[in-house]
This record gives sequence, C-alpha cells and structure tokens, in this order.
Amino acid sequence: MRFTKTSLFGVLLIDPDVFKDDRGFFMETFHQAKYGNAGIDRVFVQDNHSHSKRGTLRGLHYQLKNAQAKLVYVITGEVFDVAVDIRHGSPTFGQWEGAVLSAENKRQIFLPEGFAHGFCVLSETADVIYKCTDLYSPGDEYGIFWADPVIGIDWRIENPVLSKKDSQNPNLSEVPEDLLPVYKET
Repeated sequence: MRFTKTSLFGVLLIDPDVFKDDRGFFMETFHQAKYGNAGIDRVFVQDNHSHSKRGTLRGLHYQLKNAQAKLVYVITGEVFDVAVDIRHGSPTFGQWEGAVLSAENKRQIFLPEGFAHGFCVLSETADVIYKCTDLYSPGDEYGIFWADPVIGIDWRIENPVLSKKDSQNPNLSEVPEDLLPVYKET
C-alpha cells in the first residue's frame, strides 16, 4: 500500500495493494492501523454511495460545524476528484488538488476536515464510495462555485450536469469568513 502526499498538506493519494488472480481481485479499502500509521487516524461514522452519469459534476461541498474528513474511491467507472483548501488563514488557501479515481486504478483520495470536495464523471456512469468522519447535517452544508475563476479547476469536462444548488454556489471570495473553516497549524 502506498500513501502519497500532495501539494495540500493532509490530502493524500492512496494506492492500495491489489491481489489479482484468474478469479478476479482482492483489496482492502480501509485498514484502521495501516491508514492510521499514514496519518489518517480518524474514526469514520458514515459511508456514502453516489451513482452518476457522464458529465455530472457534484461539488464543491463542505460542512462547517460538523466538518467531515473523507476517504473517497470509485467502484465502477472513472471520476476526476478534487479537494480545495478553504481553511481561512491556510498557506494554501484557495488551492486545489485533483486526481483521477477509477475502478481500474483503484486509487483513493483522503481529504481532511476543512477542504471542499467535488468530482465529475468522466465515464458513461460512475459509482463513488466515500467514508465520512461526521454525519451528514442538512443545516450545516455549504458550497463553493465549481467554476470559481480564482480557484481555476480544470475539470476535464465541458458543460457539466449540475444540481440547481451547485450551479448557484458562491465563489470562494464571496463566502464570509465566519462560514469558512479556520486553519490550525499542526
């Protein structure tokens, strides 16, 4: 199993060990001790499964009071997954990191609390699984506009399929400071 640091402190790419034979394959999608040794020492309390069609873009989402760290992977299809540092005062505030996650490459991404998350579907359909460290809280959900020009994410698709809510999220610069997570030096 390989854990790779990204340009955003705390965001990790994970390449699990995959054991293949003529029957198929086996892999661990999470192992508390192994992931803990790599710095992912969170307790996950909710698993989510998202099924989407080609061109769907979900994000950029975050919760503030009930902040969620996420461990994300794909079981069918392919997505471009993105983490954006939205922690007020962070040296990497407004910067993003993205990775292709697919059923084929079996790669995972870990996003700590304080990051906005989104993904777009590059294949015909995709099934995305993500573990969260806090429960979904409808009154605590916020978003950043997916096409914020200052952040400048290259989503690898044109004319995405969006929810009404995601199409109306504000740019990061328009979000009041009290609605952003605060950076804490570690």
